[in-house]
Amino acid sequence: MKDLAPTVFVIDDDEAVRNSLRLLLKSVGLPVKVFASAKEFLPSYDPNQPGCMVLDIRMPGMSGLELLQHLNLRGATIQVVFITGHGDIPMAVEAMQNGAFDFLQKPFRDQDLIDRVQRALEKDAATRAQLKATDKIREHLASLTPREREVLDLVTAGKPNKVMAADLGVSQRTIEIHRARVMEKMHARSLAQLVRMVMDLRQPVAESNPTGSPSS
Repeated sequence: MKDLAPTVFVIDDDEAVRNSLRLLLKSVGLPVKVFASAKEFLPSYDPNQPGCMVLDIRMPGMSGLELLQHLNLRGATIQVVFITGHGDIPMAVEAMQNGAFDFLQKPFRDQDLIDRVQRALEKDAATRAQLKATDKIREHLASLTPREREVLDLVTAGKPNKVMAADLGVSQRTIEIHRARVMEKMHARSLAQLVRMVMDLRQPVAESNPTGSPSS
């Protein structure tokens, strides 16, 4: 299946702002879809669609912050760049705490918005790649037998073959066979890579805003 092109979703109740942002983002070659409200956007949202959102924080009906919270409950990973008025800064800070990627205070320079959108798209791509890799590891993990899973847990805990054999009541040769099968099924080229895979499964996807530095 062909990969979907990253798209920027602009959601703002001000038609002039929507049109301006659509033209600006298209001018740098970015696919753009615009919506007048959060409720207009939601029915069309596909979590498999890569991209980011440029979202007005204060809108009638469902606010930008409420939309973000709704998407969080749906497990969405899309990155959100909020655009705010001066009086909305506390709300924007709350949005960052809810996982927003960044925010821009009006009025802002065109290049500042473009830069943040580009970074949000890069973050979205990295997050999706990480999730895809983790899903593949889970598929491999599910293919292990219960005994192979026991061996995996002991191997990644640093137990040597002799200790594992004693713990499981089998011969070292049997442990070696199970280890080889675990490595093969997990598609691991080394013990270090196998340990890394298990660690990746235990860790949440990276924070939405690694810099933690909101814009002013």
